[in-house]
Amino acid sequence: MNTGARALALWLGLSAGACRVVGYPSGAGSVAPTPAGAGQQDPSDVSVEPVRPPSEAADRGAPDFRRDRPPEKPAVDPLTVPDPVPVAEPRAPYGNMPEYEVSGRTYRTLDDSDGYVEEGTASWYGEEFHGRRTSSGEPYDMYAMSAAHRTLPLPTYLEVTNLDTGQSVVVRVNDRGPFHDDRLIDVSYAAAVRLGMIAAGTARVRIRAVGPPAR
Repeated sequence: MNTGARALALWLGLSAGACRVVGYPSGAGSVAPTPAGAGQQDPSDVSVEPVRPPSEAADRGAPDFRRDRPPEKPAVDPLTVPDPVPVAEPRAPYGNMPEYEVSGRTYRTLDDSDGYVEEGTASWYGEEFHGRRTSSGEPYDMYAMSAAHRTLPLPTYLEVTNLDTGQSVVVRVNDRGPFHDDRLIDVSYAAAVRLGMIAAGTARVRIRAVGPPAR
């Protein structure tokens, strides 16, 4: 990513989403599947490492998708993370601009999420972005059931279904991205584990807005 693109992304408040994908594929698995046994571990092997706070995330410098990977020793077993319960929420104070531009392409935030359904490719992002600021202003938590989407209002609750396996989860969209034509959504590490897509890196999915429509 060149300096100008990074500065634009940060100015737009797209920090975690735009900084990881402008000019590059999104998510740890979007470049290529992680080789078996390389940097991966059974999610049930739970570590006592605390979730890294945002201040420590900032100290790591600019994020780089090429360093992204699953945690070596997960602090939380993703298989035990419950789906979020959709509730009516006000729009996030950041990340809900009417339109924005990334890499010369303009994206327009939808007026609401009512009836939204789409199919496409999901990717995921993990440890490299853990604790960093998302587009909504919230810190990214790779152990939460969350996701990034280019145009849905923040937050929006989505049901994400892996079309190849039938595995399904609910995620809360609080970030922007992925900014690649062949990607529909970026899900968190925990959601990717639950969807059975960590090894492959991507999955064919159907996403459907659930709960009170985000407006």
